[in-house]
Amino acid sequence: MSKDYIQILPESIANQIAAGEVIQRPASAVKELVENAVDAHARNVGIYLKEAGKNQIQVIDDGIGMSPADAKIAFARHATSKIREAKDLFEICTLGFRGEALASIAAIAEVSLKTRREEDELGTRVEIAASTLIGQEPVQCPVGTNFTVKNLFFNTPARRKFLRTNQTELKHVLTEFERIALSRPDIGFKLHHNTTEIYNLPPASLPQRITHLFGKGISNQIISINADTQIVKVSGFVCKPEYAKKVAGEQFIFVNNRYVRHALLHKAILNAFSQLIHQEAIPSYFIFLDTDPENIDVNIHPTKTEVKFVNEQAVFQILHAAVKEALGKFNVIPSLDFDMDRSIEIPAYGSQRVVIPPSIDYDPKYNPFDSQTGGHQPSSFRPEPPAFLKDNLSNWDTLYKDFESDQQKLPLDTEKESTKNNLPGNTIFQFKLKYIMTPTASGLMVIDQKRAHERILYEQFVRTLANLHTESQQMLYPKVIDLSPGDFALLSEIAESLKTLGFDVQPFGGYSVALNAYPAILSTEDPEALFMDLLARIRESEETGNHFSEKIARALAKAGAIPYGKALNAEEMNFMIDHLFACETPGFTPGGKTIVIIVQTEEIEKKF
Repeated sequence: MSKDYIQILPESIANQIAAGEVIQRPASAVKELVENAVDAHARNVGIYLKEAGKNQIQVIDDGIGMSPADAKIAFARHATSKIREAKDLFEICTLGFRGEALASIAAIAEVSLKTRREEDELGTRVEIAASTLIGQEPVQCPVGTNFTVKNLFFNTPARRKFLRTNQTELKHVLTEFERIALSRPDIGFKLHHNTTEIYNLPPASLPQRITHLFGKGISNQIISINADTQIVKVSGFVCKPEYAKKVAGEQFIFVNNRYVRHALLHKAILNAFSQLIHQEAIPSYFIFLDTDPENIDVNIHPTKTEVKFVNEQAVFQILHAAVKEALGKFNVIPSLDFDMDRSIEIPAYGSQRVVIPPSIDYDPKYNPFDSQTGGHQPSSFRPEPPAFLKDNLSNWDTLYKDFESDQQKLPLDTEKESTKNNLPGNTIFQFKLKYIMTPTASGLMVIDQKRAHERILYEQFVRTLANLHTESQQMLYPKVIDLSPGDFALLSEIAESLKTLGFDVQPFGGYSVALNAYPAILSTEDPEALFMDLLARIRESEETGNHFSEKIARALAKAGAIPYGKALNAEEMNFMIDHLFACETPGFTPGGKTIVIIVQTEEIEKKF
């Protein structure tokens, strides 16, 4: 007798599977609940977290609220107020619409909902745990909705053990919060973590909201962008090229007020900044695209962070042109000033003025074919430096003497020259201001100078953390730095580790800090840029199996490593090689990237 194997999953298991797609971490639950509050026409939204949302997430809004019947059915799978028929999928203008968020959250947490509409005298309270209705009763509460989510993943311990540290989980919450807060600057938002208020954002204009989120320093860096076409309307802001950073973090694209990640649109912006920023730098931007909902598909990803355009190439060209125009309009791209008076003043002299012809200084005995002179210019000849360098090269004569003496040392015998290596240092040289190259017994060794320095600094910082002591370079004048609320909260979490590494950072009122000292082993001309780069790298990095302080050492090593394009002399290159091969792992960066390669002699000979 045959046996049947296929069966319908129970509702509780189906909900847990759906939860695995929608709710990956506390930030996912925060995103879904806050988006529901925005769709409910809330004017103010408060988010209150305990232990980065692992223990409790509370989202309170003053929106339209729900009836008792809606409050109960809202936790059912595929329950939504946004869609009635299939064609509605192509006219979506809200954030949430699939009806899986509340069902997914209720499947892996303990949820309490209190809600009331304006026309109702009493609200209703619904309690659910692991998709099971615990109870529903009338309750006195203000207009709006109050969601409390406790013990996330309490019934799926395998999922809970994959959660990261509180600092990492809070970072993801802040990322989701920033995206929603930027998309709706007309709504007030508050964010509290444990007993600390991180954000308190009143309703504001978009430039004000950007400043509130990312600090005062960005306020004079943004450039308005605006373009209106039949296909798409582009608005928002891009930051000036000098504000571009080494790490990502302030790149925001919104399509119909929904945050999206779109590689092609990001490339359009990067192309507009080409030749204005370093190849490793990433510009900051806050761009809004508005288009007919029928021209996009927003239901191609479970988290709805990806969209597909009907005509992506056209949108690419429009966005690229809009950014390019904005940069040119605000004189970021050099342009000719046709209003400038460019007339030339020609002096007029009287007829009695004596004109002295210019004298010519030359050596009548000089013979360029005479081997005794070697074909060199007479010693009295000194070329003038170019005009644009003249003010900055006070030692021009010294530089030219060095050049002239080097020229006199050059051999004239081409056969002897072919048997010698006259590269600087004879055995070590720099290539493309990026690689250190030196011959070895088996071929040619090529070292990535930035990665090598990163490995050296990392191991130095790891030893520093183990010894709990490092030398600091005191600043003559402390530098006051304005931080964003998110960076200020992050700094409070890592303050002790930074102190161990040699930083002296003190609160200076509000979200400002005073940088008094930095690690002495880092030679930098801009300690503020180094410090901000460090914070950005820590904020963007993911938690690893290493101790958190080692992650800080890795981020600081990246921030302090010498950049590509820096010229190194022979002594510096030898220093780099000696210290690199004294490291425990000289071949790879802390992130696993290759530092050293050997081009075998056989490989070189095959090319000829």
